[in-house]
Amino acid sequence: MIGIFDSGLGGLTVLKEIRKVLPAYDYMYLGDTLHLPYGNRSDEAIFELSRRACDYLFSQGCKLIIIACNTASAKALRKLQQEYLPAVNLQISPLLLRQAQDSVEMTNKNILGVVRPVAEKIAKLGYEKIGMIGTKGTVNSNIYVLELKEQMIKEQRSSEAEFKISVEQQATPLLVPLIEEGWLNEPETESILSKYLKPLQEKGVQCLILGCTHYPLLIKKIKKILGPSCYVPNPSEIVAESLKDYLIKHSELEKKLPKNGRVSYFVTDLNDNFRQVAEALFGEKIKITKVKY
Repeated sequence: MIGIFDSGLGGLTVLKEIRKVLPAYDYMYLGDTLHLPYGNRSDEAIFELSRRACDYLFSQGCKLIIIACNTASAKALRKLQQEYLPAVNLQISPLLLRQAQDSVEMTNKNILGVVRPVAEKIAKLGYEKIGMIGTKGTVNSNIYVLELKEQMIKEQRSSEAEFKISVEQQATPLLVPLIEEGWLNEPETESILSKYLKPLQEKGVQCLILGCTHYPLLIKKIKKILGPSCYVPNPSEIVAESLKDYLIKHSELEKKLPKNGRVSYFVTDLNDNFRQVAEALFGEKIKITKVKY
């Protein structure tokens, strides 16, 4: 089973696109709505919340987890991959990891994020003025600047000294609460969005990265405000295609994933707005279960 984890309902945009590309697999969605939003939390808090979510998803049979949250991808993913995941794969406590013997069987579970696939895609497009909107946590982490730089060096389009791409970042902290409240079509939301995007327009960005998985729910409004001169890709579509490529390259993991086309939805706190947005997004009634872990 493939787990999709987000702090709220934004990761549903990722799940939707993944199901379009890979409909045969079984998925489990987990929204940590009790602790939403993650954007203003400390690195330590974000890691701990992400670790607990991964613990739950792995305990439910997930073999692969997509952290469909930019803030968690920026603040917690590396530590999860480097410190937490090896212990999970060795099926021991992280405290005992250094004492583990080579003979311990690995389980080949993995955790992926949503930042790198988007950075890889954008780095190949040749834009010189790139904008990014996201939570304060994502913006302050500078993760997209670092990833774009790494990917362009990897593509040999620039060296460390020659990296001259302009990345204009704009924190947009009000957007997630507005989306979670179901205010997608309210005039106040469009007004706030226009105010956030104005500095990026004035700086002439050629491409805008939506650095939060909630934001594809506003992509039509964003494109309308910015106009045709600014390319605004759907990051969830990019992540879905990246996952498809990943599974092709990692057949040993892919073979272990059940393919019954089943999807289950879990949240840590259930409210009517989550259900309404989720059902509108998928165009069907959805059973959502509240869990405690």
